Order: sequence, then C-alpha cells, then structure tokens
Amino acid sequence: MFRYQILVEYVGSSFVGWQVQTKGKTIQGLIQKKISYLLNEKITIIGSGRTDTGVHAIEQSAHFDVTEKIQNLNKFLKSINYFLNKYEIAILKIKRKNMKFHARFSAKERIYKYIIFNQLSKPILENKRGWFVIKKLELEIMKKAAKKLVGTHDFSTFRASGCNSKSPIRSIKSVKIKKIKNKIELEFRSQSFLKQQVRSMVGCLKYIGEKKWTLKKFTSVINLKNRNLCAPPAPAEGLFLKKVLY
Repeated sequence: MFRYQILVEYVGSSFVGWQVQTKGKTIQGLIQKKISYLLNEKITIIGSGRTDTGVHAIEQSAHFDVTEKIQNLNKFLKSINYFLNKYEIAILKIKRKNMKFHARFSAKERIYKYIIFNQLSKPILENKRGWFVIKKLELEIMKKAAKKLVGTHDFSTFRASGCNSKSPIRSIKSVKIKKIKNKIELEFRSQSFLKQQVRSMVGCLKYIGEKKWTLKKFTSVINLKNRNLCAPPAPAEGLFLKKVLY
C-alpha cells in the first residue's frame, strides 16, 4: 500500500462543502470519483478537515492510499486536473508520504483567511470571494478586539449548534487583520477550529468595526459562552482555508 498527500485548491461556491454527504455535490466526493477512475481502484480521500457549503480553499490538504505506486506524479497531476479543472478544483501538488502521515491528525496548525470588501460598490471580478460590507469598518478597534480571541478559551459563543467536537476549548495562536485599499483580510491560526467558529468570530468583529458593540460588550459575549449572544456568522463566500501545517 502507498500513501500520497495532495494539496487542493477549489472554489466552494457550487458545492455543499468538502465532506461527502447523502445529497449534494461535494469536493471530496468529486475528487474521489475522478482519482478512482484514473487509477482504476476505489479510492477514499481523507481531508485535513471539513469546509462548509460555499467555503473556498487556497491549499486544502488531503491523503489517499493506493495499492500500486504511482510511477509518474507529473503525469498524474496533468491527468487528474484535466478532469477536475472544469469544476473549479485543482490538485496543486502530490507527494509520496509514509503510512504514519495523516492529513487530519498529523496537522499542527490550520490557517484560515477571511476577506471583507469594505466599499460602496459590489466587487465584480471577485464576486463570491468575500463579504461585501458598505458601512465603513474601524480597523483599529477590530484589531483590539481580535487580541481578546488569542489564547486558550472556551469558544462556546462561536460554536455552531451542529458542532460534533467533544470540547469547546480551543487555542488560537494568532489573529491578524490588515487592509489593502478597500479589502480587509483577517487571518486566524489554530491547530483546530469549531464548526463555524471563524465565521462567527468575523461576524462579531464586524459588529465591533461598525461600533454596534463596544469592546466591553464583545468581552462579555465571549465570557458568557452563550451561542445566542453571538452576532450573525459572516457569509461562507468570504472564507478560505489558506494552509495546513505539519
């Protein structure tokens, strides 16, 4: 048996998420189907984690096992991308790994990026690649609020009701916010995240930026650990899985 890691880029707009489901088109399901056809063997793809409906990936990580060694990896990449590119999916790299490697359990850090277009007109070329927000956001107060998310906390406030994680405790390594012209980019780093955690945190930070909430209110929302107090989650179309580190 041989194990291979693949790095995957995709636009999530037309999918119901990464993970195979009983209904709807998924990224995992489509890649499995095409690789199975190409290698003439039933293949199961294991991803580093799930991305929800509409979420994109700059570099998702996954692995699969196959009974025969792939002799020409460059040829494999060209062939598989011939089948996948029309669906706005690309396999960027493929690497041979030892059997101890696991795309999900070996991951040490996951990096997510969220994009906000803070401008008067809706972006056209980058449509469905970010959250369009007209009201001017105050970046400095958002940065102050973001610092309160760093560290190990109970993130129940930002946890979706359908989350299957055993514990709401997570350790956020860093939250960075920068602005380039009218584009605001938020980057979150952690070993793992709860379901909808990033989008929920972004939704709350937007409230701070709009001055709907004060820093005191934001701190209270975090500490009360009540999902009902959370601001509406940011839309999925602005979220990108940027990178998985091992």
